[in-house]
Amino acid sequence: MKILVAGSHGQIGQRLIKAIAESEHTSVAMIRSAGQAPEMTALGAHETVIADLEDDCSEALANVDTVVFTAGSGGHTPPEKTEDVDRHGAISLIDQAVANGVQRFIMVSAMNADTPEKGPESMRHYFEAKKAADDRLRAAGLDYTIVRPGKLTNDAGTGNIELAESLGRTGEITRDDVATLLLALVDEPASYNRTLEVLAGDTPIAEAIESLQGL
Repeated sequence: MKILVAGSHGQIGQRLIKAIAESEHTSVAMIRSAGQAPEMTALGAHETVIADLEDDCSEALANVDTVVFTAGSGGHTPPEKTEDVDRHGAISLIDQAVANGVQRFIMVSAMNADTPEKGPESMRHYFEAKKAADDRLRAAGLDYTIVRPGKLTNDAGTGNIELAESLGRTGEITRDDVATLLLALVDEPASYNRTLEVLAGDTPIAEAIESLQGL
């Protein structure tokens, strides 16, 4: 399967590119400038493509089977940047995926995205942008999965998570484990049209995904 990674130069994106390189799938690393290409190739990207989320991404989407959206401005960036990336950029790529015949789309979102008003005031614009993108994805007619991790850390991955549509708690998860989960979800039909929260836990990732089949 050919996977376009939007936000490939970010922290989760880089980890995902490395994971894809060790799998049977192939990756297309979507980057903002030619200067990022050597780094992405060194990480194992099979192809690189320069594209702007808010502009025409048709070249990036050509012959792609799956889009994984890992781009993000982060909760502590100015609201204008969050709007550009997390709302407008994400929505634009969703719409272009539909127009270009891509059927599978995995979105990295955030816990609290459905209830921005419950988050800290400083993060509200971020959650609101994520909610808008998630809502558009749910309505787009794609085989989507929305992944909502807790607070992200750079600790080494454990390979164990807790995964459910609602976990009823907050917590942390490593970026390593999020990247591993994203790749494992790519061709898992049980995750289609689902919104999943994920935190560090005690269940191996493969088992956590398998449990979705009974839900």
